[in-house]
Amino acid sequence: MTGSAGESVAAAPVSELAPDAARAEHARLVAEIEEHNRRYHVEDAPTVTDAEFDALFLRLKEIESRFPELVTPDSPTQKVGAAPATGFAKVRHLKPMLSLENAFDAAGVRDFMAGVRNFLMELRRDPSIEVAIVAEPKIDGVSASLRYEGGRFALGATRGDGLVGEDVTANLRTIADVPDRLEGEDVPKLFEVRGEVYMLREDFRALNEAQRAEDKAAFANPRNAAAGSLRQLDPSVTAGRPLRFFAYAWGEASAVPGRTHWEMLERLAAWGLPTNPRAKLCADIDEALAYYERIAEERSRIPYDIDGVVYKIDRLDLQEALGFVSRRPRWAVAHKFPAEQVETRLLAIEIQVGRTGALTPVARLEPVTVGGVVVSNATLHNEDEIARKDVRIGDTVVVQRAGDVIPQVVRVVKAKRPADARPFEYPDRCPACDSLAVREEGEAVRRCTGGLVCPAQQVERLKHFVSRAAFDIDGLGEKQIAAFYDDGLIAKPGDLFRLAARDGEHGAPLRDREGWGEVSARNLFAAIEARRRIPLDRFIYALGIRHVGQATARLLARTYGTLDAFRAAMDAARAREGEAWEHLLSIDGIGKVVAGAILDFFDEPHNRAVVDDLAREVEVEPVEEPGAESAIGGKTVVFTGTLETMTRLEAKARAEALGAKVAGSVSRRTDYVVAGPGAGSKAAKARDLGVTVLDEREWLALIGGREMEEPNA
Repeated sequence: MTGSAGESVAAAPVSELAPDAARAEHARLVAEIEEHNRRYHVEDAPTVTDAEFDALFLRLKEIESRFPELVTPDSPTQKVGAAPATGFAKVRHLKPMLSLENAFDAAGVRDFMAGVRNFLMELRRDPSIEVAIVAEPKIDGVSASLRYEGGRFALGATRGDGLVGEDVTANLRTIADVPDRLEGEDVPKLFEVRGEVYMLREDFRALNEAQRAEDKAAFANPRNAAAGSLRQLDPSVTAGRPLRFFAYAWGEASAVPGRTHWEMLERLAAWGLPTNPRAKLCADIDEALAYYERIAEERSRIPYDIDGVVYKIDRLDLQEALGFVSRRPRWAVAHKFPAEQVETRLLAIEIQVGRTGALTPVARLEPVTVGGVVVSNATLHNEDEIARKDVRIGDTVVVQRAGDVIPQVVRVVKAKRPADARPFEYPDRCPACDSLAVREEGEAVRRCTGGLVCPAQQVERLKHFVSRAAFDIDGLGEKQIAAFYDDGLIAKPGDLFRLAARDGEHGAPLRDREGWGEVSARNLFAAIEARRRIPLDRFIYALGIRHVGQATARLLARTYGTLDAFRAAMDAARAREGEAWEHLLSIDGIGKVVAGAILDFFDEPHNRAVVDDLAREVEVEPVEEPGAESAIGGKTVVFTGTLETMTRLEAKARAEALGAKVAGSVSRRTDYVVAGPGAGSKAAKARDLGVTVLDEREWLALIGGREMEEPNA
C-alpha cells in the first residue's frame, strides 16, 4: 500500500466528481481503507500514517455525503476497525466498541463542543446546562475489553471490527495490571471494563534488544509490539512481554454506580483497575484545551506513547441523550497531536511500484532524527504533490513523521534552494517492467498497466488469479503462490497449468519440497487440471483488471458472450470513439472510468501476451444465455423514465432473467427502449436511431407479463 494514501487526497474536489467517477473512487477508497484497517487491527503492521488514513476516511465521508446512494452497511464509515483474524475464538460485544471522531486543532474541538450544545439545546431547551469534560491522554495502544462476572475476570477480547473481537482471555490474564478479581461491595454482578493495552517506551526498547539478540524481527513501535504480544496464540509468549493496561470506560453492565464519567473512573480505580493518573475533570472547553497544551508540552517526558487527548462529556445522562451517530459517540472526540517537523536535504527522488501498480515517489534524504527515529526516506505521495510543493532535487525540505509512523515531506524551504536544484521529471513508463504508466480521470496517482507481468505486482496478481471468485484452485493459496514465485516455478498465470509437466525442472519435484508430499502434490495437480475449463466471467475477473470486480465481469461476459468476441470488441474500441466504444459505455453499470481501465489493460502488449498464453492452456466457456427462446432473448434493452408497475431494479432483473442485456445508454445496438413518464433524451435518441420505443404496457405484453390495469377497473 506504499504511497496509496496520498492517491485520493490530492485528487479532484468531490464537488467536481461526476457520478461514474465518484462510484469508481468510492469503490477504490473502500477497498483501500479496509486494507489499511486490516493491516492496523489484524496484522498490527500499518503502512500509512494516522493523518494519511484520516484523509482517506474524510474523503470517503465527503463522497458519501454528496452521493448517499453509495453508502452501504459494509462501508468503513458504518463500521469500526477490521474483522478479527483467524486463530482465536470470536467474541460478540454486547455493546459495540466504537471509535472516536478526530479533531486536529482547537477550532475542530470547539466545533465539536458547539455541536454538543446545539444538540442538547434542541433536546433539553436549557441554555444554562452544565457541560463538564473529562480529558485523558489518548494512549497509542490496542483496545481490549475485560468481562467480570460476580467480580471475577471471566472473558477478555480485542475490539476486532467493533462488533466481534477475538477471545484473548488467557493472554490478558498474564498482564499484571489486569486484576483477577474486582474489590468492593458495589461491584456489579456483570461489568465489562474497556481500556488500552500498551507498553512503556523503556520496556519496548528492552524487548527489541532481546528480539535482535535472538535474531528475531524487531517491532516498529510500542503500539505494534503491544498488539502483537496480546494476540499470541501461545499465552506463555504474552506472559514474557511487558504489557500494561489502563481502564477508561465500560461496556455491558448490570449496574453503573455513578452519575458521571469522572465518578466511574474513581469507581474503576477503587475496584483495583489501573486508570490514567493524568486524566483531569475540566469545567469547560477552555480548561480542556489548556490541559491539551500542557500534555502536549509534557509528551516527550510521559513514559508511554500518546497521540492526542480524548475529551468526554462528563454527565452520563447527557452522554445517553447525545447517543451515537454511525460509528462514533456524539459525546466524545479525540484531539490529535500535530507531527514533529525538522529540516534536511533532499538527495534524490526514486519511484517505487506498489502491489496495485501505483507509482509512488520516495524522497531520499540526508539522515535526520525525527521524533527519536533516524529518517532517510519519506513519501512524496504523487506527482501532483511534487508539482504543487515544487519539490526539486537538492532542496532543503521540512519532514515530519505524521502519526509518528511514516515520514513525509511537508514543504520546501525555498529560501535555501541551491542554484543547481533541478525539477523532477515524473516517468510515464513503469520502472519495474517498462509498461505504460497512466493516470485515470479524477485520479492523482499514476499506475503501471503491466499488472500480469510487472515484477512489483506479479505475486499479488497471481494470488488474485487463484482466489475463490476467480479460478478457485483448491489447495493453492497465497502462501503457496508466494513460495512458487520465489522459487521460480511460476511467473504468469499460464505457468500454473504447466506446473505438472515441468515438475522437477527447477530443482526438487513438488512432492519433495517442504510442506508437500506425494498425495498433496498429486491433489494439487489434479485441482489445477480441473480448472482448465472456466466460465468467461470468472476468466475476466481473474485477469485483475482495475475496477473490474465480479459484477462487472459478469456484465462483460453476458454482453460479449465469448472470449474472442470480448477481445475483438476491446480491440475495436481502442480509439475510444466509434460504435464499439459506445457499446462498451452503454452497458448498464460501466462508465468511462471502468471502460478506460479495461482498454488500458488491453492496450498493453505484455497483458495481451499473457492472455494469449493463458488462452492456450485453458478453455473459456461461452456464456449460455438464459431464456434465449423468449421474445427478448439476446436483445439489448434500455429503461428510461418512471416505471409505474415495477421499480427499475425489478424491471432490469426480469429482463435479464429472460435473456436480455440491459444497457444504460442508447446506441445502434439497442433493440428496445422502454419509456415511462418523464422519458427524455434517451427516448428521443432512440427515435433518431430508429430503435423501437415501447411504453410500459407494450413492454409487459412483449415479455408476457400482466398488463397494467385500467384506472377504475
